[in-house]
Amino acid sequence: MKIYGIDGKMNIIGERVREKRQLLGISQARLAAKLQVQNVVIEQKAISRIELGERLVTDYELLALAESLNVSVMWLLKGR
Repeated sequence: MKIYGIDGKMNIIGERVREKRQLLGISQARLAAKLQVQNVVIEQKAISRIELGERLVTDYELLALAESLNVSVMWLLKGR
């Protein structure tokens, strides 16, 4: 099954993940560690690919990212 992106990207949250991560002053590796504490195994390289829009994000990863970054899922999706 081929999965198509939008505007050349595989997710719409990458830019907001990067924005909030940088605002919090944490590295991609630190964010990956915070996710792993929630039993979501994501490596630093996967965080990079998410931020670049090169990787799909599953529903459970979306929830864990929102919690780790202390934002709502809606903020990640829409910026509000």
